[in-house]
Amino acid sequence: MDKNYSNFQRAEVLTQALPYIKNYTGKIVVVKYGGNAMLNESLKEQVMEDIVLLWLIGVKVVLVHGGGPEISEMMEKLGKKAEFVDGLRITDKETVDIVQMVLSGKVNKSLVNFLEMKGGKAMGISGIDGKLIEAQSKDEKLGFVGEITKINIEPVLDLLGKGYIPVISTVGCDNDGNAYNINGDTAAAFIAGALNAKRLIMMTNIAGVLKDKNDPSSIIPEISVNKAEDLKQSGVISGGMIPKVDCCITAINKGVKKVIIMDGRVPHSILMELLTDEGAGTLFVGDNNE
Repeated sequence: MDKNYSNFQRAEVLTQALPYIKNYTGKIVVVKYGGNAMLNESLKEQVMEDIVLLWLIGVKVVLVHGGGPEISEMMEKLGKKAEFVDGLRITDKETVDIVQMVLSGKVNKSLVNFLEMKGGKAMGISGIDGKLIEAQSKDEKLGFVGEITKINIEPVLDLLGKGYIPVISTVGCDNDGNAYNINGDTAAAFIAGALNAKRLIMMTNIAGVLKDKNDPSSIIPEISVNKAEDLKQSGVISGGMIPKVDCCITAINKGVKKVIIMDGRVPHSILMELLTDEGAGTLFVGDNNE
């Protein structure tokens, strides 16, 4: 907090946050931390601080993470070229081994370590642990890119019950022992739905849904499921934003109360969204919330 703030002003800020704290204490909030939003180390540290603060005031936070840039970097180091079809990484057997190594190893344990250093109590698992994410091949031409068939949420509930912040890498599995690369946004939507989460926060490197993609100030603050379909038809939601919005709609349809797409590059955006009336990004709600 700014050193120019008096102790009284600091107390006022905390008091104003009290109704929001009461609203989320004891509730489940899932945070999807995207690959491109993870690249700045100082911002990563602030995100971890936000998550630990929420955990300390009694919010049950579940962190689902990606790591696309780190996977591509490791593939390059190993002399393997990353190839994509419609935004999905072609994942042969060697690549899915790299995905497991980077996501469930380096990235996952790095985030757990960050949370522990900030005073949190975290446990890292992958979608393979406890068969949390069961999957099948999405498309033969993509190799081991997975489509989720089932979520077994018990391991996450067990960790929450023991007071941990679960940190989940999005690798799935099938009954034949195959591992699959799972889209992080999709996994977060399915996991949040299985948890009946109060809020899913999708952290990205964009401000939210814009009326004019060239004007960052044209952000749309709230969208219902029906309105999202209209905006897709009109072309306001287009390109790479379509799958993100589809994941938000999936989460709402699976029982998540509200979903937000927000800019993970903005310091303390999670706290602004949950603990102030200012909010951040674009909020998705069910049609009965309009």
